[in-house]
Amino acid sequence: MAKTITILGSTGSIGVQALEVARLRGFDVLALTAHSNTRIIKEQILEFKPKYVAMSDPAAALELKAAISGSGTEVLCGTEGICECAAQKADTVLNGIVGMAGLEPTLSAIEAGNEVALANKETLVAAGALVMKRAAEKKVKILPVDSEHSAIFQVLEGCNSYKEIKRLILTASGGPFFGKTKEELRNVTLEQALNHPNWSMGAKITVDSATMINKGLELIEAVWLFNVRPEQVDILVHRQSIVHSMVEYVDNSVLAQLGVPDMRLPIQYALTYPERTECPAPELDLSLGEALTFVKPDEDTFRGIALCREAISKGGLYPAIANSANEAANLLFREKKIGFLQIAEFVEKALGKIPSKQSYNLEDVLETDRVTRRFVSELTR
Repeated sequence: MAKTITILGSTGSIGVQALEVARLRGFDVLALTAHSNTRIIKEQILEFKPKYVAMSDPAAALELKAAISGSGTEVLCGTEGICECAAQKADTVLNGIVGMAGLEPTLSAIEAGNEVALANKETLVAAGALVMKRAAEKKVKILPVDSEHSAIFQVLEGCNSYKEIKRLILTASGGPFFGKTKEELRNVTLEQALNHPNWSMGAKITVDSATMINKGLELIEAVWLFNVRPEQVDILVHRQSIVHSMVEYVDNSVLAQLGVPDMRLPIQYALTYPERTECPAPELDLSLGEALTFVKPDEDTFRGIALCREAISKGGLYPAIANSANEAANLLFREKKIGFLQIAEFVEKALGKIPSKQSYNLEDVLETDRVTRRFVSELTR
């Protein structure tokens, strides 16, 4: 399959695996972006020879420009440069940027009419109404890359109408602290939080998995992607990470997508959709006899899930507040400035204090992000 792709966040976990898929499938890489990791992106430029590269960090952009002088690759800088890369005409733009930084590039890709393979959940959490409306107007497909949403997307391929959906069931690994009480979590360390049992991910997402707020954010994302109500999305802890998610239809049939916990599978499906091709992910061998278990999450201990459900139920800018507060608190925890349980506490405080509005534009979202981050930072003083 001949295809031209752009990868935003190419030095991160999703980006690196997306380039592995691109290598295997022989895709042309038009543009790559990163924050500041010039070492990895230089290697990627040498191999894939993109026409454009953007670094969000200005110093890294200058360093890279000097390092690849004469290569034929144009080096751009800052958010504007990343958005410019996203707007270059490609078959698919894969957004693997972590956090709110991915929102504006997603919108730039949509405005250019580019199909979007979305691994940046914050895009829909913070501005779902805005993004989905513009994608519909521009007739742009948004293909999910998260393993849970990819699973639902694949199951729904046989769905005649979304009216047939009774509920979506997102599965969660439970992270490293499954079964722990609040008291046991009070003094957990960053190193313990980063020790995920099943998945290899970046630090921010791994901490989100440990707090389980990632599952609340995925609930919000699912509401927008699949046009369902918040009460139609349930969550089950599935420690084995084999069943990636399920759909229950109105006739009470439940269909699931299964596979080994390997992100190359959902990445490749988004990049090759609607075709399926051989994948570097290993085969799933159910004959090994591993038991598959499912239990409800402890939402009292892992408060992030309930807070996100509350935010999307209220609507408007509340999901943006929850997302920005979590990003800010997650960073404070990674900087060892607050405790693990304070992440959810700070999100709850932000939801109770930051003003929201039901209808919003991009500037409203960005201003809410700024106000919320400032509010969370002031909680540590």
